Amino acid sequence: MVSYNNNKDMPMHDETYKKIAQDPRFQELVQRRNRLAWTLSLAILALYFTFILVIAFVPDLLGRPITAGSITTMGIPAGVGIILSAFVLTGIYVHRANKDFDQLNRSIVEEAAQ
Repeated sequence: MVSYNNNKDMPMHDETYKKIAQDPRFQELVQRRNRLAWTLSLAILALYFTFILVIAFVPDLLGRPITAGSITTMGIPAGVGIILSAFVLTGIYVHRANKDFDQLNRSIVEEAAQ
C-alpha cells in the first residue's frame, strides 16, 4: 500500500506507517491529544448538563430578570455563555494542535520517511 504525505507528496509505505506507530513520541502524541480532547469534551458536557439540570430543578434561577424591570432573564446570558464556551474550548484545542501537536507530528513523519 502506498499513500502520499500531504507535506511533500512523498510516497509513504506500510513500513513507514509501522515505524511511526512504534515511535514512542507518536504514542505520547496520541495520548496527549486524546487527553486534551477528552478533557475539553468533558468540560463542555459538564457546562451543558449543569445548565440543563438547573433548568430542570431550579427553573426560577434562570427565569429571574437580570435587573429589576428587565425582560432579559439570567438564562439568556447563561445559554450564550455555554455557546461561547464551546467556541473557546474549540479554539484551545486548535491552538494546542497547531502549536504542539502539528510540529511533533511533522517531525515524526519526516524522520520515519527517511
